[in-house]
Amino acid sequence: MLPAIRKRKKLFLGLGLLALLGILFLMPARTPLIRDDQGGVVPGSTAILEQVTLGGMEQSILVRSRDKRNPVLLFLHGGPGYPQIAYARKYQSELEKHFTVVNWDQRGSGKSYRWGMTEDDLQVDRLVQDTHELTNYLRKKFNHPKIFLAGHSWGSLLGIWTVQKHPGDYYAYIGIGQVAHSPEGERLSYEFALREAKARNNEEAVEALQSIGYPPYANPRKDTTLERKWVTAFGGSERQIDSNADLIKGILFSPEYTLLDGVRLAQGNGLSLRAIRPQTENTNLFESVPELKVPVYLAMGRYDYMTPSEVAYRYYEKLAAPKKRFVWFEESAHFPHFEETEKFCRLMTDIKEETLSSSSNLAARD
Repeated sequence: MLPAIRKRKKLFLGLGLLALLGILFLMPARTPLIRDDQGGVVPGSTAILEQVTLGGMEQSILVRSRDKRNPVLLFLHGGPGYPQIAYARKYQSELEKHFTVVNWDQRGSGKSYRWGMTEDDLQVDRLVQDTHELTNYLRKKFNHPKIFLAGHSWGSLLGIWTVQKHPGDYYAYIGIGQVAHSPEGERLSYEFALREAKARNNEEAVEALQSIGYPPYANPRKDTTLERKWVTAFGGSERQIDSNADLIKGILFSPEYTLLDGVRLAQGNGLSLRAIRPQTENTNLFESVPELKVPVYLAMGRYDYMTPSEVAYRYYEKLAAPKKRFVWFEESAHFPHFEETEKFCRLMTDIKEETLSSSSNLAARD
């Protein structure tokens, strides 16, 4: 009898575990309502997690604001394939007081990954079109003539190319960890990693970096991954946060993500890197985007060696725009909007005041 009882207990335990996993995988995602200090829902606030159809494909967005009349700020995440919805709330609560903040898992990323997708689905021109379609959706939904567009890392390229093509739909473009000249940035990233490895007497890093040599790399995907490993280890990516830990915690515990979304994220990250990186590895904005017809603001970490800030600054100096401003974040690397959230929020409120007042003055003159 005892062996039979033990078998039944194991069976029930296994079935219970499977049931729990099933619930975790199938539990619908949601985003919490925005509440005041007394626990009541803030009047006029909005908190939406929804799917929208862009380019014939359903994609996920997170929209949050303490006042849905606020101007819209759309974030374009980096990676490629490194979305923010799972942990965005951690860093944007102050921004939600001043903007209707929108995070989007781009086509093929996170909640917007679909089984059976191929590299053909992730052509850059298609992503630019998705961005503009989402822009028009948000303009109509919240009744604004234009929106603010912020792009981080890979998203900074997507943002610039979108604004270049459709300038009339944006109040301003904000580049964070701005990519400007990919080959030059890669060279400086490598030099930083090797220099730091030697200064720290890290023989493992020196040997690994010298084994791949200076870019352009013989095996771009593998060698770039190795280089970025050491750039990150030496503080060239993050100094005050751990975005990987934030993402993992978000997948496991945030209501915006399910475990199935986490599986999608892992699948989509690999596909996005394979598909998009070859399309951007020779990017040179000095030549391809010498001018933008909207105000441009670049927010760059002093210690950023993922997309080295000195290259972004040289691009800023050359760029023609109706208004432009370069802001150094002295305590940050590649994630200044997360590492110095208060300063970033102040910058964004300044941008809001500057651009909206200018737009009002122009409209009055017209």
